[in-house]
Amino acid sequence: MQTQDRPLAAPNASLTYPSRSASVSRTTGETDVRVSLTLDGTGQCNAKTGIPFLDHMLHQIASHGLFDLEVQATGDIEIDDHHTNEDVGITLGMALHQALGDRKGITRFGHFVAPLDEALVQVALDFSGRPHLSYGLEIPTQRVGTYDTQLVREFFVAVVNHSQMTLHIRQLDGINSHHIIEATFKAFARSMRMATEVDPRRAHLIPSSKGVI
Repeated sequence: MQTQDRPLAAPNASLTYPSRSASVSRTTGETDVRVSLTLDGTGQCNAKTGIPFLDHMLHQIASHGLFDLEVQATGDIEIDDHHTNEDVGITLGMALHQALGDRKGITRFGHFVAPLDEALVQVALDFSGRPHLSYGLEIPTQRVGTYDTQLVREFFVAVVNHSQMTLHIRQLDGINSHHIIEATFKAFARSMRMATEVDPRRAHLIPSSKGVI
């Protein structure tokens, strides 16, 4: 008995996805931060935080994650960069949480190993709903330009807690502080891109055996 071949439909031809974006404002006695985020973007970024190195790293997140990102922040940087750096991380984490919504359809897990010259950094993450940071960077200098390298960890703590992700960062190699940090942000961006992308095989399902995240 012969069978007639039928063309296969594109796997996501009949699927439509809601807009996955968020705008969040957060004002305290120390800072005023506004973040707009579109997950399904093209890598456009406008970042003005008053901290040039942080702006540079936010551009890495947008460019390598293919997110559209706008960050406007003012803060008490005449004291130091700590409050602004942390509150940008908090607000970005809140925007991620809102843009993902109930997290239906996302791949959920992401991982990437990014080289930058002699530096090599591995990032793995899970939008699990359980905030956790395992941080393994050993940055050899206290500053890159005027940026206090201790603030890298504080930024990721803030993002993790307010996006409710599990994040593991491992430094596999590296001796240049700038290279180590930038490789980290690039690996983080690519991991988030992987984790937030829609899996067409379960586009309307929660990516958990429990049925909830």
